[in-house]
Amino acid sequence: MTLTASPGHDTAGPGPARAGRREWTALGVLMLPLLLVSMDVSVLYFAIPSISADLAPGATEQLWILDTYGFVLAGLLVTMGALGDRVGRRRLLLGGAALFGVASVAAAYAHSPGALIAARGLLGLAGACLMPATLALIRNLFQDPAQRAKAVTAWTSVMASGISLGPVVSGALVEHFWWGSVFLINLPAMALLLVLGPLLLPESKAAAAGRGPFDLVSGGISLAALLPLIYGIKELAKDGWAPLPALGVTGGLLLCLVFVRRQARLAHPMVDLALIRTRAYGGSVLVNLLAMVATVGFAVFLTQYLQSVLGQSPFEAALWSLVPALGVLVAAPLAAMLARRVDRAYVMGGGFLVSAGGFAWLAAIDRTTPFWAVLVAGAVYAAGLVSAMTLANELALGAAPPERAGSAAAVLESGQELGGALGMAILGSIGAAVYTAAMPSSAPAAARETLGGALSGPAGVLDAARGAFVEAMGGAALGAAVLMVLAGLLAVGLLRGRS
Repeated sequence: MTLTASPGHDTAGPGPARAGRREWTALGVLMLPLLLVSMDVSVLYFAIPSISADLAPGATEQLWILDTYGFVLAGLLVTMGALGDRVGRRRLLLGGAALFGVASVAAAYAHSPGALIAARGLLGLAGACLMPATLALIRNLFQDPAQRAKAVTAWTSVMASGISLGPVVSGALVEHFWWGSVFLINLPAMALLLVLGPLLLPESKAAAAGRGPFDLVSGGISLAALLPLIYGIKELAKDGWAPLPALGVTGGLLLCLVFVRRQARLAHPMVDLALIRTRAYGGSVLVNLLAMVATVGFAVFLTQYLQSVLGQSPFEAALWSLVPALGVLVAAPLAAMLARRVDRAYVMGGGFLVSAGGFAWLAAIDRTTPFWAVLVAGAVYAAGLVSAMTLANELALGAAPPERAGSAAAVLESGQELGGALGMAILGSIGAAVYTAAMPSSAPAAARETLGGALSGPAGVLDAARGAFVEAMGGAALGAAVLMVLAGLLAVGLLRGRS
């Protein structure tokens, strides 16, 4: 592997070189693109009404404006992670930053729905360059395991915070500026990365010897598999059974099988299947996926609870949704410190059980539960979840050989994207079933399907719908609690002694 040495390393003493001021400064630079890439998943939540008034997109075009970014990002992570291992992670990171800036300007000044959809697709492509490169560069910047654990804690916390900050930032910007400003905030950070990146970040890539040409065919199969798979899962979760999303899921799964069989036969595969079969890496990917199922799947219920049950404005709800993140800021570093003294599998298992406790608390709430109790329960489940995810990320990254850090990071992140889609489908289905069963049979059909369908109905129907939704949120929370117990058992069973 080619890696430029950094004068910031303290090489005295045995063991891995310890990172110095230069490496920690470089980590801060890496957090900039990560924060913005994760924010862009949710940054349009409050901007959509303004975009609709200005560009007048149709219903289908509006869905693609929202979803294109996430679909392209998920579909290209594996390809771009492997490409970074070939051409250099710093080079891919800086190229992604430049493209992210250009695409942000194109999105901000788009004059038609089609132009905005295309710009969002370019943002997804740039994000797929940035995300695995940031995690792979951390693998090479921080050779000391204890320091790398702190760096990965910061990476996970920033990624989780970015998704929560997106709606808050978009709400504040749209209130004072026009909708394009939610994209232009990307420019200063990307410019700073382009200036400081070459000075602070060492280039790293796999050695040229022993590798074949880049496998474009596998890259195409990866995109063709993940894009319809995630699209189909999300559409089935939102609208129920429909032939096109079901076909997307089926076709995506078949193409995933084709991709895996191809990787098994290649001398130089894009994805190292032997690495995935190891408990340290494969087990970490699995528990991380389950964590994202609970995180994303339940977030939809909590957001709707704040707005449609408690009557908060979207911006107010977005601000309150940041409160549980305070638990993360305390718990994640604490878990990293504890993992240096106790087998991390037990710490991860404990984190998942804490998260299960928070979800179980939320499963027991009703209309009379004080708001502070809901916030505390949210902080408990978020703290346990992110603590466990941080340790899983660090263990997976440490298990991957440095020359495959990019593709290993990309597979880990692809699993998280898939977990988010599955969360919407699994917990969404549980919540929908509980809601329908709790609604009176005399209620209008639209009100019996969703809480949104009851908002314009009579006061009695709306009150019943709000009560039914709280029960539905409890059902989803109970499902998430069961998943977290399962994740905790898997963490201990698969990862014990794998530090």
